[in-house]
Formats: sequence, structure tokens, C-alpha cells
Amino acid sequence: MVRGLSLVSLLVALLVGGWLFTSGQSSPSGATVTQAVNEAQQAANGIAFQQAQAQLEQFHALNGTYAGASLAGFGVTLARADAGSYCIQTASVHLAGPGGTAAAGPC
Repeated sequence: MVRGLSLVSLLVALLVGGWLFTSGQSSPSGATVTQAVNEAQQAANGIAFQQAQAQLEQFHALNGTYAGASLAGFGVTLARADAGSYCIQTASVHLAGPGGTAAAGPC
């Protein structure tokens, strides 16, 4: 179910990004397009992080540790995981958890 929501959420983010890309002006400036793409990417990263965090918390509840968890199919990489913490990342953003917020750069 979580993976299904992941795909739907990613599709919604891409649709919003596409709509932002095509609306506004008949010939948008490069800055407008870049801003729309960046906003869509941030939305997709936020959704991916939320879903990955939910998966990690479920794994932790069942196993008492984050070590050994898998995030295949979530669009993020589990860079580090131990008994009490983890760090997940995309190409440009990371999140140290539990309870962290997204920040630029790798873990």
C-alpha cells in the first residue's frame, strides 16, 4: 500500500510540475521553468522522504532497530542505519532521523 501511495504521490508531484511548466506564459522564461522544476523536485523529495520514514519506523517497530531495513522502490538511499538512528538521501538532499528535517548535501 505504501508503494502504491509512493507512485501516486510522485505522479501528482510530476503533474503539478508539468502544469506549472505549461501555465503562466505562452513562452515561459528560463528562470520560470527552472523554478517550477525545482519546486516539483522538492515536492517529490518531500514525499519520498515521508514514505521512507514511515517504512523505517514500521521496520523499527517490528525489529527494534533500523539496521537491515530496505528502502528499495522509494527513490531514496539508506546511507546509514543502526539501532537508534538512520540517514536517508537523494542525489542532492539528506535527512537524518528519526525526527530530522531535510538538508542539502549527502549524509
